Amino acid sequence: MDLSISPEHEAFRREVRAWIQEALPPDLKAKAEVDAHFEMPESTRWHKILHQRGWAAPHWPAEWGGPGLDPTSRFILSEELELAGTPPLSPFGLAMVGPLLMQFGTAAQKQRFLPKIISAEEIWCQGYSEPNAGSDLASLRTAATKDAAGNYVVSGQKTWTTYAQYADWIFCLVRTDARGKKQEGISFLLIDMKSPGIEVKPMLTIGGTPAFCETFFTNVVVPAENLVGPEGGGWTLAKALLGHERTLIASVGASGRAVKRVKRIAEETKANGRRLIDDPLVRSRIAALEIRLRGLQMANYRALAGAQHGKAPGPESSILKLRGSEVTQQCYELAMELMGEDALTWFNEPGVVPPIEEWVPSSFCYTRATTIYGGSNEIQKNVIAKYILGLPGK
Repeated sequence: MDLSISPEHEAFRREVRAWIQEALPPDLKAKAEVDAHFEMPESTRWHKILHQRGWAAPHWPAEWGGPGLDPTSRFILSEELELAGTPPLSPFGLAMVGPLLMQFGTAAQKQRFLPKIISAEEIWCQGYSEPNAGSDLASLRTAATKDAAGNYVVSGQKTWTTYAQYADWIFCLVRTDARGKKQEGISFLLIDMKSPGIEVKPMLTIGGTPAFCETFFTNVVVPAENLVGPEGGGWTLAKALLGHERTLIASVGASGRAVKRVKRIAEETKANGRRLIDDPLVRSRIAALEIRLRGLQMANYRALAGAQHGKAPGPESSILKLRGSEVTQQCYELAMELMGEDALTWFNEPGVVPPIEEWVPSSFCYTRATTIYGGSNEIQKNVIAKYILGLPGK
């Protein structure tokens, strides 16, 4: 993959940068400048603006509304959006179920769902984890049985369903067969969140965001045509989708912006009459963090390059998830340490701490989960040991 920046690519970067400055609404721009948390409706509004420009899904093929950019231009577009701090788009439709439907969906499923995913006309959430099936996802118990008409009837509970309170659809792993190996009885269903029998209960995170929900299914009827892939073949789809999710969790752009924030805090915070950035120990810690981030960035580029050439994410995505989640946490750990007593501010009124620092504690709390969701880092180490290093499993 050629990542050299040609004059044409530099011109495209300038075009993207200028467009973002003009297109990003003032209220969203103000939040971006201080790296504030964006609510789901704000992300959806930005998604629709990007879609009007044709840039909502830079990795999608032109056949389904993608912009048809070459790989380097895709990187440039994504990088500039991250550097500007624009609202992150919900990944569940664009980066997860959308690509999965392109790979495994029927022609009817693609026609029905893909146009509304890319336009943000329909919002998606993910139904994987359950109270007793998180990292050990194959232990899920949400059941789907057939009724007389051949439809599925779903009952059970999902948890950590991010922003389910805003979603129109949920893609779910359900158990359609309790016999044999637990991985073999799992199927992949698309479920309308407006279906009778679905109840969503949001929960507040310690970071002060209503990001997660518990979702309950009581005799929810799902048309048979909403099965993706073969019945009992959901585990194969789940692994493919988790590969996409784990690549996303690498969060290279978000971590790069977090490192910049750490530098700004170090430049503006004084201890014993001197700026923290002038302390050699602080500078060395920031440099070490940047080195780890650059290594992660190179690994992410290799994985994304393969994906852009039709290669599905493989076990290397576990390396990205493992290292990326750690780097994200390390960024906010250092930021909290540099802030000192200002880091102890939760749910304060605006203006109590400088704007540049106001959202650091919330981000610190939220990102404690990065080493857990998408498959805990302990699980990723097992994947790496078995499929990359060739070590025998238990």
